[in-house]
Amino acid sequence: MSHVINQTRPERRSFVSRITNETKIQIALSLNGGHVEIEKSILGAKKTEDVASQATSSQVIDVQTGVGFLDHMIHALAKHSGWSLIVECIGDLHIDDHHTTEDCGIALGQAFKEAVGAVRGVKRFGTGFAPLDEALSRAVVDLSNRPYAVIDLGLKREKIGDLSAEMIPHFLESFAEAARITLHVDCLRGFNDHHRSESAFKALAVAIRECLSSNGTNDVPSTKGVLM
Repeated sequence: MSHVINQTRPERRSFVSRITNETKIQIALSLNGGHVEIEKSILGAKKTEDVASQATSSQVIDVQTGVGFLDHMIHALAKHSGWSLIVECIGDLHIDDHHTTEDCGIALGQAFKEAVGAVRGVKRFGTGFAPLDEALSRAVVDLSNRPYAVIDLGLKREKIGDLSAEMIPHFLESFAEAARITLHVDCLRGFNDHHRSESAFKALAVAIRECLSSNGTNDVPSTKGVLM
């Protein structure tokens, strides 16, 4: 079951509640930063303070998926995209990390699509590069309404922290599919898999900021005249 609630379009906000037999997820997102909150947490006693959380005058970020390295990557994406974001997930981690990671990607993609709303008055295309020490990644985004993802991170380890390395590109693929964007992310160099992954998420954040930036008009950035 998936339930999405629209909020005011100019504020670029959304709230998503996605409940299945495998995961229960709530996401509150503001693409413009500022205050966000979830009225009724699903975490209960599972809610902790020592997670991927940060509060400043411009952003509120609190990510609790139950998978530490996934929290870290989503936190990096939100921080450098300029989002305020709350993610709560209770998943079947007694099985493995697949459903939690995949479903968080889907739910975040849904929230992103709802928050963006009609694609008009924005650049549509965005490119981002981000280093982390020896690692360098590139991301290219198109708000195309044609979901497609090509992810090449070249990860060598089986796991990074408590997250299976194979699930990192799968999270990005799931996000792109649900957000209905075209996404290319490549790690160009680097030997530390933590650095390679984090630089990729930061590059994606930079690309997203660019594609959502104003193009100075209220036009739909497409020769078709529509992106929906």
